[in-house]
Amino acid sequence: MELTVGPNQFFWAADDWLKLYRDLVTAPVTRVVLGEVVCSKRLPFFQDRIPEAVELLQDAGKEVALTSLALVTLKRERKMTAALAEMGVEIEINDLSALAHIPQGTAFSVGPLVNVYNESTLGWLANRGATRVCLPPELPLESVAALAEVGAKTGVKIEVWGHGRLPLAVSGRCYHARHHNRPKDNCQFACEDDPDGLEVKTLEDQPFLVINGIQTLSDSYASAAHQIETLQDAGVSALRLSPQSGDFAGLCGLYRQRLDGDLDGAGLEAALHAGWPKARLSDGFLKGARGADWSGASQLA
Repeated sequence: MELTVGPNQFFWAADDWLKLYRDLVTAPVTRVVLGEVVCSKRLPFFQDRIPEAVELLQDAGKEVALTSLALVTLKRERKMTAALAEMGVEIEINDLSALAHIPQGTAFSVGPLVNVYNESTLGWLANRGATRVCLPPELPLESVAALAEVGAKTGVKIEVWGHGRLPLAVSGRCYHARHHNRPKDNCQFACEDDPDGLEVKTLEDQPFLVINGIQTLSDSYASAAHQIETLQDAGVSALRLSPQSGDFAGLCGLYRQRLDGDLDGAGLEAALHAGWPKARLSDGFLKGARGADWSGASQLA
């Protein structure tokens, strides 16, 4: 099973953004998706670093793709999306409007923000040229298995969310700006102060969600640590790891050890807790009554 690194969902300084990809040069990952998926206003801050990152990763033998925006609403964003097809790198679409700029017959991949919930949708995307689909992270194992079976028949690699805060929704409004009493058009890039998103708690002071500009994320970090064998048996081709602060390249190494059999689920869970002690884990969408559930809790009971 391969490891894919998804696009960084957060707004980092350009030097920190580029360091992520320099670190990934030696990380045991097969494929890296980069670019801006959340807010087009962030892109100018690191846009000039993208060619260097692509070159570094390709020279290291990594497969590289560029992500489209998850929500295209402005004329300049349509132009940005069209420009992606001119960069000579595979495009990962996270908004179906991006297909208008990908010539018929050109291979592309599909990110987890496109609602690929059934076999018909997967088949349609395969006919359009999709060679890889990262399934939405809210799908249960039964649906993952059914779609992986169709993927095997149509030649489409199926990816599943392996680690990271889950992308739950995007909106035309910027929650980060609103939190700081700023209009969206003058947000002053409030999201840059929260490299892993801004945590939101309930009135009872319980962890609930995370806001990241116009995006809503899970508070917990979804992890497939205890589901690897089941996913492999289902025919899943790759796990997707979503960048976060700290030693992310080291985190990739831990998942590679898990895939190679050098760590079991409990061992990976322990290593994740040791490296990121404040991160709450979940895998309830894959196997549980609620998305926030964690199967590791029952195994330790």
